[in-house]
Amino acid sequence: MEFNETGFPVPTDEYLKPTPYFDFDNPAVADFTAKAVEGATTDKEKAVKAFYAVRDSIRYDPYRITDRAGAYKASDVLETGAAYCIPKASLLTAVTRAAGIPTAIGLSDVTNHMCTDRMRNAMGGKDLFMHHGYAVMLIDGKWVKAAPAFNIELCDKFDVTPTEFDGVEDALLQEFDKKGRKHMEYIATHGIWSDLPFERVYDDFTEYYGAELWERCREAVAQNERRQAANFEDEKPVT
Repeated sequence: MEFNETGFPVPTDEYLKPTPYFDFDNPAVADFTAKAVEGATTDKEKAVKAFYAVRDSIRYDPYRITDRAGAYKASDVLETGAAYCIPKASLLTAVTRAAGIPTAIGLSDVTNHMCTDRMRNAMGGKDLFMHHGYAVMLIDGKWVKAAPAFNIELCDKFDVTPTEFDGVEDALLQEFDKKGRKHMEYIATHGIWSDLPFERVYDDFTEYYGAELWERCREAVAQNERRQAANFEDEKPVT
């Protein structure tokens, strides 16, 4: 696995290959890619179509933070239909690689990341969200970052302007909500990787949020499934 702590990767074939997490050699991912980029003829058009397909077809659910490594595979994200930011970034990375666009995954820390009281409790009272995930794509000779985390329905319910992507400029976060209030802020970057560094994510989450994080999130998902409706987007955001 290649890692760039600062700067951008050298665009080698390493960023076009399927990997254990970016498994676009899986038929479901290949089929999703074909439908997502249908009609696009340039890398920019393909990247934009892929971004919106991942952003809005996979529901953002932070309670699906999990210590199950398989949940971070692009194919698993498609099967589940819901994920938090890192697995959604895995899926976008897989799709754009399948479309012939060199792509890496980036990880950064953010604050005020679509939080609710229940979510903050699950994360041990912390308001720093470690390892916000995004894809880093080489488009027309320029590396461009895009985070497909928050689907349009979630943004509407949380009164947040959705992240838009034009294939030219970075599309990472909603700095302000629709009322102009400070919403999200990047605190630190953890570099760019050629494959998802699951062990790094697992170790950092366990150290920062406590080992109880994994069970809290498992229980939250189980509660939501039992109630059949109480999804993250139905909660009241912290203001």
